[in-house]
Amino acid sequence: MMKVPILALLICLLFALSNGYGGTKVGGRQQIEDVKTNKEVQNLGRFSVAEYNRRQQKSHQSNGGGELQFLEVVDAQSQVVSGIKYYLKVSAVRNGAHMLFDSEVVVKPWLHSKQLLNFAPHGPN
Repeated sequence: MMKVPILALLICLLFALSNGYGGTKVGGRQQIEDVKTNKEVQNLGRFSVAEYNRRQQKSHQSNGGGELQFLEVVDAQSQVVSGIKYYLKVSAVRNGAHMLFDSEVVVKPWLHSKQLLNFAPHGPN
């Protein structure tokens, strides 16, 4: 007879934890602190720009007459998916013009892989 209340309590506890009770939501985005000194995040930003340039060159698109040059990642969030998905705000320069881009990269450390999912000019918030 005691199994039903314990089971109900366990279900309520699991539901509360999965909906972020007392913390952040499971699978939700997490703000990354100290972005400018985080070498991993800065390397992912550098990778994003290099991959974007490679894709542009491969498709013969110039997009303003020159390659982007990575400056720094100015903001970053991470999310646990099947790997870690990073949402980066990347500062770059092209022909002297400073620009911001939104980048999404998925890293799967156990496969030693990283994939650029999206790289686009930063839109209004």
